[in-house]
Amino acid sequence: MLKHRIAVKVAFFLNGFIYANWVSRLPRIQEQFNADNGTIGVVLLSLSLGAVFAMPFTGWLIVKNGSRRLTLFSVLAYCLFVPLIPFMPNLIALIVLYIIMGMITGMLDVAMNAQAVMVEQQYNKPIMTSFHAFFSIGMALGAWCGALFSDLHFGLVNHFFIIAGISILSALWVSFNLIVDKPERSKNKDEGPLLRFPNKALIGVGIIAFCCMMGEGAMADWTVNFMENIASASTAVAPIALSGFATAMTLGRLFGDALRARYGDSRLIVFGGLLSIAGLLLALALPLPYAAIGGFFLVGLGLSTIVPITYSIAGNEKDLPKGVGLAMVTTVGYSGFLFGPPIIGFIADNSNLRFGLSLVLLLFVVMTVLGMLQKPKRPVI
Repeated sequence: MLKHRIAVKVAFFLNGFIYANWVSRLPRIQEQFNADNGTIGVVLLSLSLGAVFAMPFTGWLIVKNGSRRLTLFSVLAYCLFVPLIPFMPNLIALIVLYIIMGMITGMLDVAMNAQAVMVEQQYNKPIMTSFHAFFSIGMALGAWCGALFSDLHFGLVNHFFIIAGISILSALWVSFNLIVDKPERSKNKDEGPLLRFPNKALIGVGIIAFCCMMGEGAMADWTVNFMENIASASTAVAPIALSGFATAMTLGRLFGDALRARYGDSRLIVFGGLLSIAGLLLALALPLPYAAIGGFFLVGLGLSTIVPITYSIAGNEKDLPKGVGLAMVTTVGYSGFLFGPPIIGFIADNSNLRFGLSLVLLLFVVMTVLGMLQKPKRPVI
């Protein structure tokens, strides 16, 4: 069981690590393609659209092929496609590449979480948040690698090929240690539709994931802007708020499983929601640099365990084939991450960012109320 747990953690790590490496070189990518900020925004949007398109179908692919095969295919494909970024001849080709990369990462997100659910079932105790912690750790180390390669004046080609080579070797080890789940072969020709939407049992869980991931996206994209323009922080102090949020997310996920085992999923969603409300309310009501930093840190702690909990619940839904429930909730949640930041930007342009983030505060309230409506129970495993 231990090798399965380590292998899935490495898969989560690689996902965050590869992502952070290419994201950290976005200024260089922007320079190579002579693209303005708006154009790069379209490129990044194409990545998200590709992921949202692929996620609903991934549950069906898991039923047909097994999550191990899909995890291996996705992580290897990610490693192979990232080095192609600097070879694209123009922006159109770059956008197409990012759509494909988005589809790959969308499949990887669902498939590796399906593996995580199976490992959690083996251990018969909550361990889902620890897997997501390794995604955060991978992002942190990937960002440091990007900074190092940039400081050493490595070009995009050399940087991405080195990272891809290291990641492929790691992925090959992972492939031999994931849980082998055989494809489900049904004699019944009516196996259900290829694309499914959340059933009644998962609607509330999906909305909780949507609210949480919209909050995560908002914090990732707008925290520094809020610090500089609303909290009047210096350019040196402003990024500390984002760092504090990310650090709190990682810490919460490292220790979240113990809290799940002690208090149960429903109570932890409510507690996390209340902590997020308190943190964001502090930042909005008292827009001073260090008060806002403390507020965003609390938001990170509050949100840290909620998405892993929703994935665990969805992955264990007994009325759906393996992976299908997880694909449903992942799609709904990720759409919040995709559409939330642009909506906040639109509101900010027509009023101010403080008012725009108030929408997130409202969603945190909705998330908390839905957590209260969930039946109190121990973690679903």
